[in-house]
Amino acid sequence: MRHRSSCCSLSLFLLFLFLSPRLFAQQPLSEEGFVSINGIEHWVTLSGDPAKPAIFFLHGGPGSTFSPYAKNVYPGWEKDFLLVQWDQRGAGRTFGRTAPEELSPVYLRTHRLTLEQMAADGIALTEYLLKRLGKKKLILFGTSWGSVLGVTMAAARPDLYYAWVGHSQVLRLDTDGEIYEQLLQRAQRNGDTSTVRQLAELGRPPYARARTVGALWRILKKYERASSEPAPAHWFTEAAGYAQPKDRQHREDGDDYSFVNLVGDSVLGVPAMRSGIDFTNTHLGIPVYLIQGEEDIMTPKERTRAWFDGLRAPAKEFILLPRSAHGFNERVVAAQYRVFRSIKTED
Repeated sequence: MRHRSSCCSLSLFLLFLFLSPRLFAQQPLSEEGFVSINGIEHWVTLSGDPAKPAIFFLHGGPGSTFSPYAKNVYPGWEKDFLLVQWDQRGAGRTFGRTAPEELSPVYLRTHRLTLEQMAADGIALTEYLLKRLGKKKLILFGTSWGSVLGVTMAAARPDLYYAWVGHSQVLRLDTDGEIYEQLLQRAQRNGDTSTVRQLAELGRPPYARARTVGALWRILKKYERASSEPAPAHWFTEAAGYAQPKDRQHREDGDDYSFVNLVGDSVLGVPAMRSGIDFTNTHLGIPVYLIQGEEDIMTPKERTRAWFDGLRAPAKEFILLPRSAHGFNERVVAAQYRVFRSIKTED
């Protein structure tokens, strides 16, 4: 009897050892912190079910971090996915980790961002995440600038990703001249004399100063807002942990720093990171899903659709959304959810 009882106890103990890692793996994950990648510390957050597909989000900007707002925009998603947010090099808390006292011209000239370096960061972080989470691959998502970074990463290492999901997919960024002409035509057609005057004061591109590009893009955003549904107001209220003066300062400075690097400034001696970006002949060896706003001026639907139609990929889908422009709204996020749920994974 004692022998039988011992055998039963041993069997239960072995069963517990076999099951407990799996039971542990089902527990919701909520972690945030710095990860050392390619010589600097990057801010990364993980939230959701580690047994579900992991989505690696690439924010836009390049300095427009999403980590402070993710819980507002994606409430309840943690039950279906594991969400990974990353403050890229030069943005948010990653920028703040080694931020200068002053964002001076000298700092800008001596601390340049490059697409190659940022893509290398993203790939190295992907490899870290796969090992950390025990995943075979991730789903890769990027919006606006994040779509530049994501296509670069997916083209270099398609073996790391189940699919590429691009929102407001950028194919080229040297389009200020096209944007200027389109805005001028709209303003003239609408009798918007104030905007016509603003554009005349800016003059036609190309521009030597980053601030002039910024002024043009602000006019673009005004017209996009007028023709699209806005995001809910509470979406872009920072989570409590990010609503600190120092955090806000680092986000603002990182946004300025990244923007100057993106568009360049010849007076400051900063070359444009966007020069040479052209994905019109790029093909991906993984499924591709493109979410496109019908009212997007920055990345117009005609250009994105033409690339999609000629794209060679194992599977692809083009989702055109009415009353949507370059940014997020409820239609955009609903489309993301549907696409993510449809992607076949093996984890």
